[in-house]
Amino acid sequence: MELVQVADTVAREKNIDREIVLEAMEEAIQKAGRSKYGHDHDIRAHIDRKNGAIELKRYREVVEEVEDEVQQLTLVEAQRIKPDAQMGDFLIDELPPLDFGRIAAQTAKQVIVQKVREAERARQYLEFKDRVGEVINGAVKRVEYGNVTVDIGGKAEAVMRRDECLPREHFKNGDRVRAIIYDVREEVRGPQIFLSRTHPDFMAKLFQQEVPEIYDGIIEIRGVARDPGSRAKITVYSNDHTIDPVGACVGMRGSRVQAVVNELQGEKIDIVPFSEDRASLVINALAPAQVAKVVMDEDKQRMDVVVPDDQLSLAIGRRGQNVRLASMLLGWDIDIMTEAEESERRAEEFKTRSTLFMEALDVDDVIAHLLIAEGFTSVEEIAETPLDELNQIEGFEEEISQELINRADAWLEERAKELAAKQAELGIADDLMTMEGLTPDVIIKLGEGGIKTRDDLADLASDELVEVLGEGKMSTTDAEKLIMKAREHWFADQAESAENDNGGDEAEAAEKAEATGNA
Repeated sequence: MELVQVADTVAREKNIDREIVLEAMEEAIQKAGRSKYGHDHDIRAHIDRKNGAIELKRYREVVEEVEDEVQQLTLVEAQRIKPDAQMGDFLIDELPPLDFGRIAAQTAKQVIVQKVREAERARQYLEFKDRVGEVINGAVKRVEYGNVTVDIGGKAEAVMRRDECLPREHFKNGDRVRAIIYDVREEVRGPQIFLSRTHPDFMAKLFQQEVPEIYDGIIEIRGVARDPGSRAKITVYSNDHTIDPVGACVGMRGSRVQAVVNELQGEKIDIVPFSEDRASLVINALAPAQVAKVVMDEDKQRMDVVVPDDQLSLAIGRRGQNVRLASMLLGWDIDIMTEAEESERRAEEFKTRSTLFMEALDVDDVIAHLLIAEGFTSVEEIAETPLDELNQIEGFEEEISQELINRADAWLEERAKELAAKQAELGIADDLMTMEGLTPDVIIKLGEGGIKTRDDLADLASDELVEVLGEGKMSTTDAEKLIMKAREHWFADQAESAENDNGGDEAEAAEKAEATGNA
């Protein structure tokens, strides 16, 4: 009866099923029994769930051909002991109760403790796996090398790694802490619940707690970008046009936003009104800097933001913080430039395109300037434009338009021949020539730099690619995207190989099943 009472007490203390504790005790007794009677024996223990009586038994299986003399015996041998024994039966021998020695008792205790810990971890995982994204309060239990172990209401322990704490934030044992559960993992050893105070969702949840309109769904948080402990930007949108989303989040005399700021150790928060128009959104996100012009490239997801000279440092922010957070908020690359720099860049682009059209199409500067004014940026665009569209350009007649298309086609054809000759000369592989996103000029530059196959390009680091192409020819971000594009076929090959392996295993299993069926 004493064992049952112990099991009940442990189950209550650890908040786990009583049956799990009793099964752990049975396993411990079995282990002790094998230590006494021999590890080769199949010894099983059973604890009576009502009176706590322990039964210890040895099992031996009746088989046709004995492979293990300790755990098996033949039908003839079995029938000598039990006349009605059949093939596949087990002969069960009662063993005397164990007199636990010091070693056996210690072994049994270790098994029980281990099983109880495993059950406790399993309970914690099941309880918390659906609570990812929830803000919890806890008490600091210990701090080791900056990693904080937090007791969550006595039910479980969670870990907040050093990089998930705010900078210059130091905890002591017993301190109260509020954080978000950002991950729950089922692990063999160690913590399973991971907390964060730097995660963007933590800020969003804090605003949800402080602003009733967000909790009720009247105001939505559309995005959060954080430089933890320093500055953050958050975009908000109101589903009710009569409610100002920024004012609701700021609160009376800033009370609501100040509560969040205090929780985040003084982190400055810019509340940005959301707009479906990305140009308006980036203007709002870069405030208080004034924006003169926004030029967007949808394909590359990049923006050139032009600001007055006296607003440049304000738009960029200290150490680039303002523009970096705005870029994170929109998910686009943002380049900040002054009006003078933008004018200089446009003039350089205009000059480059004019020279290209004048040389490629053998036209004067007037026609070249007209084409640029109409938005043409390459000879390919002219060759692919329908005749009737070119005719709509002021001063262009059908004869002129047709001649331009013919000259563009001829130049591209000549260019293709030169490229093919250069490819053969440099030994550039076809897989690099046909790769999407590479222009002929870039391909030749790569070949001259010793990058002659797609795998050569995939092996590069982004800074190496920028160096090969020359300064100013490609940004680091574009270089990273191009390298990842070159690596795509690696992942496709791996997936195909894994699929083939699985297919082979399935085919082998099917053949075995068919053979068994035929047999």
